[in-house]
This record gives sequence, structure tokens and C-alpha cells, in this order.
Amino acid sequence: MDAQASPSRSIVGHLRGAFRRAHGAWAQASKLALDIALPTLCVACREPVDGEGVCAQCWAKLSFIAPPYCPRLGIPFVYDPGPDLLSMEAIANPPAYARARAAVRYDDVARTLVHALKYQDRTDLAPAMGRWMARAGRELLADADLLVPVPLHWRRGWSRRYNQSGALARVIERQTGVKLASEALRRVRPTQQQIGLSRPQRASNVQGAFKVARDRAADIQGRRVVLIDDVLTSGATTDACARALLRAKAASVDVLVFARVVDSFKAPI
Repeated sequence: MDAQASPSRSIVGHLRGAFRRAHGAWAQASKLALDIALPTLCVACREPVDGEGVCAQCWAKLSFIAPPYCPRLGIPFVYDPGPDLLSMEAIANPPAYARARAAVRYDDVARTLVHALKYQDRTDLAPAMGRWMARAGRELLADADLLVPVPLHWRRGWSRRYNQSGALARVIERQTGVKLASEALRRVRPTQQQIGLSRPQRASNVQGAFKVARDRAADIQGRRVVLIDDVLTSGATTDACARALLRAKAASVDVLVFARVVDSFKAPI
């Protein structure tokens, strides 16, 4: 009986294989037709691009941050001042967090990428941005127990539908294997946009805005945390988040962002 059924099973197997091959060819042809009809455009200059949203010309304009930089704030130096020398800003305004690193300077192309991810639903940019962050933050991530994204207030999260910092953190989790605690830190009161505010106003705006959830405090206690965000400007938001994590007994807090604002005239001491 098995011998009689065998040819039938063989025919069915061949048919299924042929169907899968035909389906694959159809899917490939459909993708090609869609790419021709609606080519991927560079997020910065809107020229057609084959890749992750940035053309070769705009890629060349991205200013990746590499040593030498301030060991505390990750601010790039124009020359190498020697080991362990801090920037003027790190000495004058030491943050609550231990170290900060950024993948790129916050210039025109970086700003366009950040705004597209944040406000234009371009979550397809997160994988590339997250990989660049993982590379820039290797030393932080090697020591880390936990990734915590800077949270949105629930009202803003509802209107935006996703948290851009969480999207970047998920990519870094996949790249490094460091566990993501996406709900550990919460924004307990809404804050106004930081854009246009002075440094003191930014600090006041986010004061008391963040808190570790009571049911997640055990996840934070004694852990080395890397806080994930898209942009570091004055540092007020990341500093407020770091203070909340340290109050919850985190062993240490480092900060990893995609881009940071750099004042080129500030020299090391």
C-alpha cells in the first residue's frame, strides 16, 4: 500500500515545489516592478537610492564621531589632548550619567534622518541608525546589563504610534544581545518640546518628569544601564532620566544616542 501511495506523494511534492518556485519568482517580479514604479528615495536629498535610505553623496556628508573625544561626554576633539583629559563642558557641568557616546554629529543630514524616523514614520531607517549606534557605543555596551530607551509620555506615544528611541534600542538589542527593558522607565508627566528652550528652561521642563515603574524597580537595581535616545542636545532629558534610574539603585548609567550637537569652539582642558 505504501508503494502505491509513494508516486502520489511524489507528485504532490513536485507540485508544491513548483508552486513555491513560481510564488518566489512572482514575488521577486512584483518587488522589481514596485521598485521601478516607486524607487526608494534618499531621505536627505530625495534622489533614488538602492539601500537603506541614504545615497552615497549624503553618506559622505554624515560626520561620524571617532576618537579623540571627551571620555565623559563623547564630544569630539579637534586634536588629541592625551588620555583621560575632559572637555570644558564635562568639567563645568558634569552630568548624572557616567559616559555618553554618539554615532554622528547632529548636522543637516543627521537632522533629516532623525526627523524622518521621529515624525514621518520612517521606521525603515532604524536598522541602519541602530547599527551605527551599536558600533559607536561598543565600550558602553560591552559593560551593559540593560538597555532602557528614553520614554514618551503616553499621550504623545498614542499620537505618534511608536517611540523612536525604542525602535533604535530594539535594533541594538538584536545587534548586541543586551537585554531591553522598554517599560522600566516612564515619563510620568507631559513636557513641552525642548526645541527653542534655553539650557535652564530645558532642565526645568523635564525636572521630575521621569520615574522607574514600581513593578520594574527590581530590573534596574544593581544593573549597569545604557540609556538610548535619538539626539543629545543640552543633555537635560538624558540627565533627568539618568537621575531617575540612579534613584532606583542602578549601578551605573551610560548614554548612547544616534546624534549629538557639537559646539566646535569648545576645547579640552
